[in-house]
Amino acid sequence: MMKKLVLLVVSCLVIHVVAAQVKVHTDMRTPTWNLIGLRYDAEIAPKKWGSVFPPALKALHNKVIELPGYIIPTKVGAKFSEFMLSIVPIASCPYCGSGDIPSMVQVKMVTAIPITEKPIKLSGIFIINDSGDDRSEFFLLNAKQL
Repeated sequence: MMKKLVLLVVSCLVIHVVAAQVKVHTDMRTPTWNLIGLRYDAEIAPKKWGSVFPPALKALHNKVIELPGYIIPTKVGAKFSEFMLSIVPIASCPYCGSGDIPSMVQVKMVTAIPITEKPIKLSGIFIINDSGDDRSEFFLLNAKQL
């Protein structure tokens, strides 16, 4: 009887631990996302910090690229022509869930696409915004879903 009770308690604990595990998302990291991740902050002048874009990343500027990722909406709606694309889903976003700040690209689609929690793949013109203004540092323009 005691063995059955111990087995029951252990089984319940195992089930509880398995049920409490966070759902793991599909890894969207590609060589292109790795290049985007090379951007870093540095002191570019005394007491003035800015983004640094290594040459391998700058080589993507104004080129048509493909990026897989997850839609991070910037407005309320069911369809979007503008949104952020991230390598992690919204549940992993630090502003919306938990985790580190992921690499993101601001997307401007040719035609609106419906919201989905599943990964998507896009093609578009990659633009690096190195102006230092408050806009996104990376854009994917004239994007189309593949």
